[in-house]
Amino acid sequence: MKRREFLKLSTTMAGAAMTVYMPAGWTPARAAAKWKVGFSQCTTLEPWRVQFNKDIQAEAKNQPDVDLVITDGQDKTEKQVADCENLIVQQVNVLLISPKESAGLTGVVEKAIDAKIPVIVLDRNVDTRRITQFIGGDNVAIGRAAGEHAVKLLGGPGKATGNVVEIWGGMGTQPAHDRHDGFHAFTDKEPGIKNLLNNQSGDWKQDKAYNIMTTALRNNEKIDLVYGHNDPMAYGAYLAAKDAGRDKDIKFILGIDGLPDEGVTWVSKGQLTATFLYATPGAEGLRQAVKLLKGEQLQPVITLPTMLITKDNAQAILKKNGLL
Repeated sequence: MKRREFLKLSTTMAGAAMTVYMPAGWTPARAAAKWKVGFSQCTTLEPWRVQFNKDIQAEAKNQPDVDLVITDGQDKTEKQVADCENLIVQQVNVLLISPKESAGLTGVVEKAIDAKIPVIVLDRNVDTRRITQFIGGDNVAIGRAAGEHAVKLLGGPGKATGNVVEIWGGMGTQPAHDRHDGFHAFTDKEPGIKNLLNNQSGDWKQDKAYNIMTTALRNNEKIDLVYGHNDPMAYGAYLAAKDAGRDKDIKFILGIDGLPDEGVTWVSKGQLTATFLYATPGAEGLRQAVKLLKGEQLQPVITLPTMLITKDNAQAILKKNGLL
């Protein structure tokens, strides 16, 4: 993709570390033949998370000095906490973590730091500024881009009208709140836009979004646009509308993730109107861990770029990824 196709994102993130924090007494000296890097993944139940793991595993093949240990929190905060405690016991040189919930993982992250293990947080932050680095997309900026596009689809600034169904991701996750806030920064300026639901959480899952949309369709005769906080939920809403025979009436369904074999494919088929790339931070996270272990300077925050994906560029993306 050409660089100009990517949307510009802010260089700071709410709640992210603004300075590089290193545990007291930590040094990058190698203690064994290989560096042991632990990665605590919160779940592999979501396709984006599966891709996340594939990306970090692919990067590990390029890092012969790294022994990468990956754990799966199985979508349970208590399991992820136990995983991190196990990685601490293993004395990993660096801990990479993508938390299920910000508050629920803060304590064990602090425990790792107290054990002189630097922590790089990926995608969802934790409630401490003692982390070494945060890597992820700017969810507020992506939400704003989605809101701006929704206003355009519904008639344009000052003219937009329509009934909107918003399906949240996990209510305890910062990305869901950021995607909501960014979206409403644009749509709330339009008096003609009506929001039909009050903070309905699909927990990032397609089947839960299907059920939310089924109820919304039953209770509302007119729905013009669906904003799903990720592509599977947007697609779940589409399937519910299709099963109810109303998919042709609901012209605009937006999502976020932009995986080629999911969101991009659904956009190409006209099932979603648009999606926004939400790149996984796995590969970059491991590269940054290696830089740290080599004694190189890190940035406190790395913000990954996004881009709008519509029918205009979906097929080109599919071709690039060997799907056409």
